[in-house]
Amino acid sequence: MAADLTTLNQSIPIEQIRYDERGLVPAIVQDYLDGTVLMMAWMNRESLAKTLETGRTWFWSRSRSELWPKGETSGHVQNVKSMRYDCDSDALLITVEQIGDIACHTGERSCFHQVNGSKIAPPADTLSQVFEVICDRRDRPNEESYTCKLLAGGDNKILKKIGEESAEVVMAFKDDDKAGIAGEVADLFYHTLVALAHHNVDIKAVYRKLQERRR
Repeated sequence: MAADLTTLNQSIPIEQIRYDERGLVPAIVQDYLDGTVLMMAWMNRESLAKTLETGRTWFWSRSRSELWPKGETSGHVQNVKSMRYDCDSDALLITVEQIGDIACHTGERSCFHQVNGSKIAPPADTLSQVFEVICDRRDRPNEESYTCKLLAGGDNKILKKIGEESAEVVMAFKDDDKAGIAGEVADLFYHTLVALAHHNVDIKAVYRKLQERRR
């Protein structure tokens, strides 16, 4: 769902935005859950106003010289979660809930998926990147991989490790060992991500629950 429209409308002073000589301002669109940059498009005063009015992203097409709502034909609409502008008031950052998890017209999740001619998933937050590697190990087993050995052991092995790591986290906090706390929490996070992958639970499902609690 989109953000509260009253809050959204109070976030961007349309007349204070510094548009270029064409009356346009660049808008970077970012996934509100894991921070992935999904796309960049152009807005003018009218498309920005429509975005604030509807809670969905609207842009200005330079090639067609017309407004266009994201996902009009594909169904991959973007529900706006927040909007902000930069220190010079000449660029926008929009966080969205991307319906269908596809923002690019090519069918990729993000328009920024190319590196030296190859398709590479765009960077997200650290936990999401580690989870992606774990899922890759799950789907393409390598007998030398510790992650693969954990997954092969199933719940018995994975959950035993979570129990062990949880106890070590408690002891690190009890000892007020800051370096130890960071290391043990990282171990607990990692083994929990392995359990999520083993049970085919997407990390973004966890993020959605955390976002609910944030409110």
